[in-house]
Amino acid sequence: MHRELWGLLHTDSRYQTDAAPIIPSDTKQGYKQMKAKIGSSRVRPWKWMPFTNAARKDGAVFYHWGRVADEGKDYPFARFNKSVDIPVFSDLEYQQHLHDDNWTRQETDHLFELCRRFDLRFIIVHDRWDREKYKEHSVEDLKERYYNICNTLAKVRAPQGAEPKIKAFDAEHERRRKSQLTKLFDRTQEQVEEEEFLIGELKKIELRKKEREKKQQDLQKLITAADTNADNRKAERKNTKKKLQAREIKDGGILAAPEPGGIKFPDFKASGTSLRSQRMKLPATIGQKKTKAIEQVLEELGLEFNPMPTDEIVNTFNMLRQDIVLLYELKLAMSTCEYELQTLKHRHDQLIANRNGGSSLSSYLQSSVVKEPDTPTISMDDGAGESSQDGCAMSPAKRKLLMDTIDVVGTASTPSKKRKAAIEQSQVLKKIKQKM
Repeated sequence: MHRELWGLLHTDSRYQTDAAPIIPSDTKQGYKQMKAKIGSSRVRPWKWMPFTNAARKDGAVFYHWGRVADEGKDYPFARFNKSVDIPVFSDLEYQQHLHDDNWTRQETDHLFELCRRFDLRFIIVHDRWDREKYKEHSVEDLKERYYNICNTLAKVRAPQGAEPKIKAFDAEHERRRKSQLTKLFDRTQEQVEEEEFLIGELKKIELRKKEREKKQQDLQKLITAADTNADNRKAERKNTKKKLQAREIKDGGILAAPEPGGIKFPDFKASGTSLRSQRMKLPATIGQKKTKAIEQVLEELGLEFNPMPTDEIVNTFNMLRQDIVLLYELKLAMSTCEYELQTLKHRHDQLIANRNGGSSLSSYLQSSVVKEPDTPTISMDDGAGESSQDGCAMSPAKRKLLMDTIDVVGTASTPSKKRKAAIEQSQVLKKIKQKM
C-alpha cells in the first residue's frame, strides 16, 4: 500500500486516539446528533404595524414588521437625520451689518432658504436658483455671500471678550482654481506633448544640477586635503629632530606616521610580529589607473617600486604615494572642470551666433567641436617633488613636469578615443577654414 493511502486510512501510532475509518466508529462525541438542542424560551411575536419617521415633516405613514414589544416607539433610524444649523437674522441686523450693493434683501432670503432646504449643497442651490426673479450668480458668489453673512453674525453676536469662530472661504482662489482646471482640460494634444517634453527637460536639469553639486563637493574635499598636506609638510620641516624623536612610541620605538587622506595603508598595531615592508603595500581599494600613475611618477623620479623598508623610508614613501594619488585626483578634477568650461563657452558662442543670424558652416562646426582642455603643469619644485629632496634630486636636463607624466584618461603614450575624435574634428575644421 502506498504511503499516502496509508496516511489517509491510519494515523501515526504515537497519536493513535481515533479508530480506523473503515470500521463503524460512532462514539459519544461523534458526528451524529440524535436531536438538536433548541432553547426552551418562547418565540417573541412580530406584527405588521404602522410607523412614522420623525425626520420627515409631511407626516407620511409607512408599514413594516416589528416586534410587539416595540409598538408605539419612535423610529430608531430617525436619530441619523442630521440638519445644518442655518443662521437667521432680523431686519435690523441686515440693515446695520449685512447690506451689500451686489445683493438685494430678496436675493439673500432666497439664498438662505435654498441653503436650508438643500443642507448647503451649493451645486444644487445654484441649479435651483430662480433666474426669472433674480439675477444670475455663480457658485463662488453664493458661497461668498453665505459665509460672509455667517462670519459677520458670529462677530456681532459673540459675547464680550470671546473669540468668534470664523469660517474661511477664499472666493477669488476658487475662481482661479476653476479657471486653471478649465484651461488644463481644454489643452490640445500638442500642448500635452510639449508639457511632457518640458517636464522631462526639467528632470534632466535637476539631475545635472545634483551631479554638478556632487562634483563641487568632491573637488572641495580634494582642495582641502591638498592644503592640509601642505600645511603638515611645512610644520614638519620646522620641527627639529628632537621633537620628531619625542613622537616615537615608547614600547616599540616606531615613528607615528601621519594619517593619509586618500590611501589607507595597513596598520599593524596588534600583538605579534610583522614585516615592516607590509606597511608599504597598497590596499586593494586603489584602482589600476591610480596604481599606473604611481608607477609612472616613481619611474620618472628614478625611485624603486619597493625600496628598503626602514622606518623613515616607509613613512616617507607612503607620504609620497599619497601625494601622487592626490595629484592624480586634482588633475582629473581640473580636467573635468576645464572640459565643462570649454563646452559651456562653445554653447554660449553658438547661442550668440544663432541670435545674430550668422550661423554658417564654420560656426556650426566650431560649436560642435569641443577641444580637450590644456593640461596644467606643476613643476618638480612643488607637490610631490618635495618628497624626493633627500638624495633623489634630478639634474635640470632630466627634470620633467609631473603633470605631464600622469595621464588621467589612459596611459601616458596612448590618447583616449575621445581625444582622438576631438583632434580629428579640429583638423577638419582647420582645412575648411583654409578653403574658405
